[in-house]
Amino acid sequence: MTRFLKNLVLVPIAIVLIALAVANRHVVTLSLDPFNRADPALSVDAPLFWILFAAVAFGVFIGGVASWAAQGKWRKEARVKRREADLWHSEADRLKAVQQQGQKQAGGGKAIASRSAA
Repeated sequence: MTRFLKNLVLVPIAIVLIALAVANRHVVTLSLDPFNRADPALSVDAPLFWILFAAVAFGVFIGGVASWAAQGKWRKEARVKRREADLWHSEADRLKAVQQQGQKQAGGGKAIASRSAA
């Protein structure tokens, strides 16, 4: 079902991108020198669809970096909580070991099973 939905979304996008590439095949000059239009210091001659695709890819990359940076506080909180959970687990394991030592010295008793990973 998810494969069908993925194809339902991606196939029309691919058709639109192919039509865009075919319609914008002519070569344009992208000038990155705003001061000298006649003889730019840095310019690129490329088909228009390459420039459009590069701009979209750059936007996706910048958006991904911004999203990753915005989620930094949640990643930090998860690291702190994981360290805290590890401390509590080690404390529980230490107390179980102490309790088992006490039961062995007292002469038996039922042993406590170790904690599960879940």
